[in-house]
Amino acid sequence: MKMQHLMRPLRFRAALRPLLFLPLLAYADGAFSAPATADPGSASPVPGVQGSTEAGAQTLPEVLIEAPEPRFAAPTLRDRIGRVWAPVLIDGKGPFRLVLDTGASRSAVTAQLVESLGDSVRHAKPLIVHGVTGSATVPAIHVGQLEFGDLLVKTSVLPVVPDVFGGAEGVLGKEGFEDKRILIDFGNDRLVISRSHQQHAPLGFATVPVSIERDGLLVANVRIGSVKVRAVIDTGGQQTSGNLALRDALIRYAQKEGRSEIEGVTLDRQSGQTLATPPINFGSVQIHNINVLLGDIKMFQQWKMTREPAMLIGMDVLGSVDTLIIDYKMRQLQIRLRKPLPTEARTQASAAKNLPGA
Repeated sequence: MKMQHLMRPLRFRAALRPLLFLPLLAYADGAFSAPATADPGSASPVPGVQGSTEAGAQTLPEVLIEAPEPRFAAPTLRDRIGRVWAPVLIDGKGPFRLVLDTGASRSAVTAQLVESLGDSVRHAKPLIVHGVTGSATVPAIHVGQLEFGDLLVKTSVLPVVPDVFGGAEGVLGKEGFEDKRILIDFGNDRLVISRSHQQHAPLGFATVPVSIERDGLLVANVRIGSVKVRAVIDTGGQQTSGNLALRDALIRYAQKEGRSEIEGVTLDRQSGQTLATPPINFGSVQIHNINVLLGDIKMFQQWKMTREPAMLIGMDVLGSVDTLIIDYKMRQLQIRLRKPLPTEARTQASAAKNLPGA
C-alpha cells in the first residue's frame, strides 16, 4: 500500500492481510471527562541482542534479535495490521487492555475480564449486539465507571462478547467522544485522549474533514477513481471493506480479484470479493494499492448505508500513517504520513530480507 500527501508526496508500502473486524453497535449512556494519556515511558523493554556458539563449532553464531512490542499504538507493517489499545480501569481494577474502536457505539468486555473483576460483578439483562457480520444476544454486566487517566465514563452496562481481540480484553467504544481529541502516535507508541480545544493541525499534517452521523460514526467523503464514496473511519476494523453498491461501481476498474472471508465479534462469518482499487482520494491524502473487501456485509445494513457506495476505512490504512489525530469537536482528521526511508536504510533493509532465514 502506498499513501501520499497530494501537496508533499510521501510514499510507503504496507501489505494487507484480512483478519477480524471488531465494531459493535449497541446502546449506552455515558460521559467522559479529560484528559487521558498512555505513554510507554521508561517502562518499555530495551531491545536485546544475544549470540551463542558451541565450543569448536565451525558454524556462525546464532543471533537472536528481540524488539519491544508496542503497548498502545501498533503501526501497520508488511506482515501485521495495526491496532490501538487503551489501558482502562474498570471500577478501580486493572488496567485492562481495550481496543480503541471509533466504530463501536459502546464499550464491551470479554468473559476473562469479567472473571478478573471478581465477585463484585453485577449482571445485567442480556443485550443484542450488532457486529460486522451479524447480531447476537450476549450477557451483560453493570459497571460503576471506566477510567483512562483523567478520562471517566460513569455508570455503564457492558456486553460480554467472545474473545476475538487478538490479546486485548475488550473494546473501548466512542461514548462521550463528542468533544474529544484523540491523538494516536504510531511512531512513538503513544495514545492521548483529551478535551478538544480546536487546535489547528500541526505543521506537516494533512487535514480531512469528517461528519458525525448516526450512532456517532465518523464519515469522510472520499473518491475512488470517479466514484464518490462515503467512508466510515473505524479504528476497530482491520481490513478496509465496502458495500455492494461500491462493488458495482468499481467493477469496471477491477485490476485483480479474489475472495476473502471475515469473522465479526458475534462469530458469524461472511465472504466477499476483494478488488485492487484505483487510488483513494482521502481529503488531501491519496492512498494507493489497497485491496478492498466488497460484499453484502451486515454492518452496512445496520448503518443504513446500502443504496450509495460506502466503505469502512480500517486499520490496514489508518495504521499506515505516522500520527493520526481525530478531533470530534472540529470534525476533522489530522494526519502525518510516515517519512520514507533514507537510501542507505532502504538498502540495508533490502539486504536484511535476503539473509538466510529472513
